[in-house]
Amino acid sequence: MDTLETRELRYFVAVAEELHFGRAAERLGMAQPPLSRAIQQLERRLGVCLLERNRRGVRLTAAGEVLLHEGRAALDATTAAARRTRRAGGADRPGGHRNRLVLAVKAAGSHELLQKLLDAYAAEPDAAEIEVLPCGMCEQEGILRDGRADVALMHAPFNSLAGFDSEELMTEGQVAILPAGHPLATRKTLSLADVSDVPDLPLARWPRHGTYPPGPGPEIHDQTQLAQLIALGRTVAVFPDSARAWLWTEHTAVPLTDAPPVVTHIAWPAHSRSLALAGLIRTATQL
Repeated sequence: MDTLETRELRYFVAVAEELHFGRAAERLGMAQPPLSRAIQQLERRLGVCLLERNRRGVRLTAAGEVLLHEGRAALDATTAAARRTRRAGGADRPGGHRNRLVLAVKAAGSHELLQKLLDAYAAEPDAAEIEVLPCGMCEQEGILRDGRADVALMHAPFNSLAGFDSEELMTEGQVAILPAGHPLATRKTLSLADVSDVPDLPLARWPRHGTYPPGPGPEIHDQTQLAQLIALGRTVAVFPDSARAWLWTEHTAVPLTDAPPVVTHIAWPAHSRSLALAGLIRTATQL
């Protein structure tokens, strides 16, 4: 048996993520008995045990871990195919431009580069309409994988480029963004150690894959919240140098001498055959 149905994958992924048949059934909008039977049938067809069930709950086997990883990717791919197909035909926005690309970018990131890219591409003959989709920290990857975007500006080492084609556009250093009145703001340079353990100024924490790293710093949900907390003297953040574009007068950016460089890439699905996308990539690499 070498094929799987999308429905089977959707059922399994729900159970594997919830590790509870009742919660998975509720999430899927179905009763628990048919869900249990569907998973048992899937295990028989594959010839492997995917889930270990006992009185203490449900646990993934090694085979189940593999199917969860592969199943998520497969479901993302089918969702992406539907979204990009509808967008290519204008069905996702009735009356909208059919020749349209969605570009995912980190909010307030690489602002100067983004503006140059949009201006240069708009001057090209037969340029497609570009819809800019601002994202939170490290969200571009998921948005590109599931088809909400056709192309993205990604930042290594923070974003994973696995499975995408990409071109390097820019390399820059990193800065610490501090309250303007803090003693560290008077320094010409800082090290990562200087800003990683300041008692009155804990590092801001951004979510990665839905969870926040441990630490005393505030959990950050968006750029505006971060800017205000820095201005109030409640946190410090580390960003690429191009983040200076969104600083307030209450902020100071100090270069970090030992932070790894940040490389901005333009990334797109490896299988793309879009002529409009090819034109945008060509323009980006010529900047």
